[in-house]
Amino acid sequence: MRGTRTTEARRRTARGAAVATAVLLGGMVPGARAAAGVQDVDTALAYTCRLPEGGQEVKTTARITAELPEAGRAGQTVQPEEQAVDLTLPEDASAVLAGSGAATVSAQTRLSVDVAQGDQRARTEWIGRTGDAVRVPETGDLTLSTSGNVPYVKPEVPGDLEFEAGALSVELTLKAADGAPAEPSALTLSCSPDTGQDARLAVVPVSAGSGEAEADPTPGESWPEDQPAEEDDELPKVGKPARQPAAADAPPCVGDAADDLSMNAFVTGYANVAKLKGATKFPLACARITQGESRIVPDGEFLHVYQDSAVDLDYKGKTQLPPASGTFLTFGFMPTTATLEMTQIPPATNPDGTRVPNIKSDLAINIAEGSTKAVTTVTLQLMLRLHDVEVNGVPLDVGDNCRTSKPFSLKLEGRMTLKDGVQEGYTLVTGGELTGSVTLPPFSGCGADEDLDNLFTASLSGVPGYVKQVQGAPCAPSQHTPGDGGVCTDALEPVDVPEARR
Repeated sequence: MRGTRTTEARRRTARGAAVATAVLLGGMVPGARAAAGVQDVDTALAYTCRLPEGGQEVKTTARITAELPEAGRAGQTVQPEEQAVDLTLPEDASAVLAGSGAATVSAQTRLSVDVAQGDQRARTEWIGRTGDAVRVPETGDLTLSTSGNVPYVKPEVPGDLEFEAGALSVELTLKAADGAPAEPSALTLSCSPDTGQDARLAVVPVSAGSGEAEADPTPGESWPEDQPAEEDDELPKVGKPARQPAAADAPPCVGDAADDLSMNAFVTGYANVAKLKGATKFPLACARITQGESRIVPDGEFLHVYQDSAVDLDYKGKTQLPPASGTFLTFGFMPTTATLEMTQIPPATNPDGTRVPNIKSDLAINIAEGSTKAVTTVTLQLMLRLHDVEVNGVPLDVGDNCRTSKPFSLKLEGRMTLKDGVQEGYTLVTGGELTGSVTLPPFSGCGADEDLDNLFTASLSGVPGYVKQVQGAPCAPSQHTPGDGGVCTDALEPVDVPEARR
């Protein structure tokens, strides 16, 4: 957000905000090293993971390996390489997967890593993925090996740079023996390291620099002009997790460089249909955001920064999400496949031509504590249409106008906290996860030869379904300089392409 800080608040929170900005706006530099010597990381840590179904807990071991420089210099990057996580799930966990009908499993791991230097602390993620899918064993443990690129760290001052492992998230994609999605098709394990163990991965001694600071490995946005340089000097910059290349099916999402208030971002996610005991993944879509004016309101110990904005979905010139195919179990046993089209009813327009906001942001700065929290609420009015329906493999002609009888509201919420230099969660200008729920109204217009409204109303309507959307870091076209990299391509499309998460 622009214009959201006062001088007093800025002085008290500059250190924490600078760390958070570094975490979110840094880049990747494969192959870069701060020193010729290499130290091997090989640490086995005990984790307790919680299964989403019933909250069952399982004990597991994560072996974390990587290579880091033996030493570094202030002002030069330290780049971890060869990162891998070998995760061993016990027999009772693999039995749960096998019981779901899963024959193979793929995994993505997200390891939270704290980077500390003196009293300065930042947090980043080491993300890894399996190569080929792994067969689920009938008996015994299940071992998953993931690997991937790792964000760089750029210490600005001398002193030991410590890397410490934290929470671990494991996202599993499950498939049946015939290659079709299992039921459920995905599970997420939330794992916490057991207490009483040394979770340090490595210590990199950092000596004084040579006098010339190394440029950031990947060109990125500059530091905000209102942050005091003398306070930024002690903060280690931390790169952002490796961005994925744009998916082949990513829709066009070109921004308008002439509009100072516009941003464009990719979004994707899952929507659960409670009655059908399944979830639909919506492919990447383009979100066009118009930022509103900010207003600052003191409230006791807090300084609130409010901002009202508007967002329009855009898929091939239409205000909708891309069509998505979902396979579910109707009435608990009958496989049903349908194509879903979710169309947005755009926000209204004020008499002056501005958009009526459907995004409300509240950034609350605790001046005394130097901490910040934020809540962003996005409310979309939508219509759902169904077509290309098959029941148990047999086509069902629902006609061309099988849709919800009226618009329905989807309210999504994203939260952010910033404390002790560590930022977690969602903001409009950095992206992240938003969650909410939706209740579908009755259906109408379904059936070419017979009235099928009641069938779809009974199967889909009336029960809230959980929704999780992921917004990538947006591109602000008016602030992009060609050739500088950052969060926009030179074609003014977002660089950050998010992945849907369950």
